[in-house]
Amino acid sequence: MAREVANRRLRAGIVGGGQGSFIGAVHRIAAELDGQAEVIAGAMSTNPERARASAASWYLQRSYDSYEEMARTEAQRTDGIDFAIVATPNHMHFPVVKAFLEQGIHVVCDKPMTFSLEEAQQLVSLVEEKQLVFALTHNYTGYPTVRHARDLVRQGALGEVRKVLVEYVQDWLLDALEKEGNKQASWRTDPTKSGIAGSVGDIGTHAENLLEFITGLKITSLCADLTTFVEGRALDDDANMLLRLENGGKGFLTCSQIAAGEENNLTLRVYGTKAGLEWHQQEPNTLIFKPHGQPQQILRTNQGYMSDESKALSRLPGGHPEGFYEAFANIYRLAIADIRRVESGEQTQGGYPTVYDGLRGLNFIVKAVESSQKGAVWVEL
Repeated sequence: MAREVANRRLRAGIVGGGQGSFIGAVHRIAAELDGQAEVIAGAMSTNPERARASAASWYLQRSYDSYEEMARTEAQRTDGIDFAIVATPNHMHFPVVKAFLEQGIHVVCDKPMTFSLEEAQQLVSLVEEKQLVFALTHNYTGYPTVRHARDLVRQGALGEVRKVLVEYVQDWLLDALEKEGNKQASWRTDPTKSGIAGSVGDIGTHAENLLEFITGLKITSLCADLTTFVEGRALDDDANMLLRLENGGKGFLTCSQIAAGEENNLTLRVYGTKAGLEWHQQEPNTLIFKPHGQPQQILRTNQGYMSDESKALSRLPGGHPEGFYEAFANIYRLAIADIRRVESGEQTQGGYPTVYDGLRGLNFIVKAVESSQKGAVWVEL
C-alpha cells in the first residue's frame, strides 16, 4: 500500500547482518547517515535467539524470528517499513528479496544480487511487475571521484576508450580461514551459500560493475582463468580475464583474495585516444587525469572543478577525507530519493545500481566460470 513519506524519515528493516557481521553494520550506518531513514525492525539471524539479541543491541523497535513473518507483518502495519535491507549470504538473497517485493516493499540488496542466473532473471521480472525501487549496493560507484571519472568519459575528455585495466586484490583468504571457524570465510568459500564462484562473485563483480559504470561500455566477451590456490578450497580464490568491450576496446580484469600484502586494493585505469585516468579505492578522494602530451592532473573530491554530480555526492569541504561509509551512503541517498518519488507518484531518477546491474553481474559470473572450465576460451556475454 502507498505510504505518505514526504514529511518523515523512511522506516527500514534489515534481514541478516546480525552479531558477527561486518556488512550489516555498514548497511545501517549508510542508510542512516543522511538522516533520511532509520532502521527500526529486523530479522537479523536464522537463529531466533541471536536475531533477538542482535536487534536488542541495535535498539530496534521490532525483531522477527523469520524474514517471512517480517515481510507479512510490516506490509500490514500503518507504521510498517518502507524498504528492506538484505544483508544475508548470497544463497538467501533471492527468497528474501522476493518476499518483500511481493508485499509491495522496496528493497536495497547486497551483491551479488542472487545465487544463480535464473534467480536474477526472475527478480528482473518481479521488479518490473511491481514497479518498486530495487537498489544493489555496488558501493564503489558512490564515490564522488568515480562519478567525476564517469563524467570525463561521457564528455569525451578521454576520446574513444581503447583499453581498460581493473584489479581488485586482497589477501584475507591467503590461508584457509574457513577451517578455523571464521564465519565470513566459511560461507564465502562454500558453494552451497556463495554460488558457483568465490573471488569472482565476491569482488570480481565489483570490478566488472565499476568498469562498466565509468566507461559506459558493456563487456561483450571474456576469456577467464580461475584458480583455487588454497588446498581443499571448493571455490576460486584468484582469477585473470581478458575482456572485449562493445566499442572494440580491450581490457584486463584480475581479482584475487590470496595476494599477500594487499588490503582492499581496487584500482581502475582507463585509456582513450586523448587521455587516460586512474583511480585507487584505498585513496578514494583522488582521481588522476592523464591528458596526452600534458602533465598529469590530480583531481580532488569537492573542488570547484569537479562535475556537478560529483559535488552533489560530497558531504565535506575539500581536503576533509570522505570514504567507504560515505560512498555506501550515497547509494542509499539516491535510492531513498527514488522511494519517495515512487510513493508520491513521481518518476524515478536512478543514479544507483539496479536489478539490471545485478543481472549483468550474475551473467558475468556464469560466463567467467564457463570460460575457465572450458580451458580459458572466449565466451560471449
